[in-house]
Amino acid sequence: MTTACSTGDGEPEQRGPVGPVPAGLDRFYSQSLEWGDCAPYATSQTAEQLFGEDGLECARLTVPLSYAEPDGETITVGLLRHEAGGSDDERVGSLVVNPGGPGASGMVNVASMAGQVGDSELGQRFDLVGFDPRGIGASEPAVECLTPEERDADRVDDSDLDGSPEGVRKAEREEREFVEKCVERTEHGEQMLANLGTRDVAKDMDVLRSVLGDRKLSYLGYSYGTRIGYTYADQFPGNVRSLVLDGALDPEQDTVGSLVSQGEGFGKSFEEFAAWCAERGDCPLDGDPTQAYQDLVQPLFDEPADAGGRQLSYEDATTGTIQALYSEQMWPQLESGLAELARGDGSTLLALADMYNERDPSGEYANTQDAFTAIRCVDDPPVEDADEIREAQTRYAEVAPFLDSGREPSSARDACAFWPVDNTSEPRLPNVDDVPPALVISTTNDPATPYQAGVQLAEAMNGRLLTFEGNQHTVFLLGNQCVDDIGTDYLINGTLPDDNARC
Repeated sequence: MTTACSTGDGEPEQRGPVGPVPAGLDRFYSQSLEWGDCAPYATSQTAEQLFGEDGLECARLTVPLSYAEPDGETITVGLLRHEAGGSDDERVGSLVVNPGGPGASGMVNVASMAGQVGDSELGQRFDLVGFDPRGIGASEPAVECLTPEERDADRVDDSDLDGSPEGVRKAEREEREFVEKCVERTEHGEQMLANLGTRDVAKDMDVLRSVLGDRKLSYLGYSYGTRIGYTYADQFPGNVRSLVLDGALDPEQDTVGSLVSQGEGFGKSFEEFAAWCAERGDCPLDGDPTQAYQDLVQPLFDEPADAGGRQLSYEDATTGTIQALYSEQMWPQLESGLAELARGDGSTLLALADMYNERDPSGEYANTQDAFTAIRCVDDPPVEDADEIREAQTRYAEVAPFLDSGREPSSARDACAFWPVDNTSEPRLPNVDDVPPALVISTTNDPATPYQAGVQLAEAMNGRLLTFEGNQHTVFLLGNQCVDDIGTDYLINGTLPDDNARC
């Protein structure tokens, strides 16, 4: 193996190949990286602000567009690194991080955590490496479906909640048009969309492991990032060193089951928020919180609220609410937003919905939502049965009644039913017989990935479950000392917590 040090100004660094190299992929596993200034990699105002921080460097990893055709077209994956602060003798290796989504930027995630984590024991011992999975953020090409103007218009249009035959036809026509735009506007079209899923992201991550010079992978995955982690373990069981999986997806759960479980999580989180709000006095959800909430948001179907020159639709009001339910820290903002809406002002809820959709003040969007749909459609079989679709909506409204629109459930199929390529994965247990035990962290009142999914994943991974008692989505490296100490000890020393460990 040849090794050269990075200078941070675009000089090549070669640390691989390390470990096994799949047939036909030698040139990818042995490539050098040119680490340099991160500014050219910024694709959003948030990234521009974060990527200028000291101690960060960025590069591009070249991978095959299709692993079935390694001599064909290539694409690139954006990388961001904060090097370990300790000595070479103290350095364990790289910790590869993905924040989930699917569609979220690992580069932005690591840039945002580097200032705090970089000075910790974890940051002293590991290079922190965030990557934008293929098609996302700074990776090229990026998935492109809707323009900013089209995304704005789509958010104001609540007609997709119309369950009438005419409404179903209109919604499905719009879903077909969305798919056509994805094919037309994404470079390499159907070929890119066919090779966008978690199956291929896991393969990219093994190329990254080798190029970073790590014989085995140390990985931190949040939310959907847990799926990347267990998929990697299934494909490359001999290449795993350690896996922290926080905010787990249940690997056996299908699309409908996952949707309903998530609805249950948001339903419980709304109840917790409403109880907190009632204790503060002057809460905008007096009386029956569900009914009070519906009385505030359902009129937006017919008359959107003014929001500082824009309009707050029903969809944006519920999206903004969901965004705030991800963490107790945003509950005061949600309380204010609902109180403002009662006075006819939708500005705060719209700002929360913008945060969810990653819309910056200039009106530009990250490609997160386009990528989310594209990856979801290639990761799992589509749901096409009209009765199953209606039943899923009915069950969702039952477990999250505050999100019951009051309208007839629609049988409209979503974009995945019209996706031009077949799915490349499906729900199943990973084969992890030869994989070191993972540390799975699950939060008791996680709104987006319910606690039981973490229980299921820990069992599937032959791992250890760490329970966090709280109301938020994911927790490791977010300031809880108990969780951070246990996770750090595991990543550095391989030490698993006791059975039934709780923080």
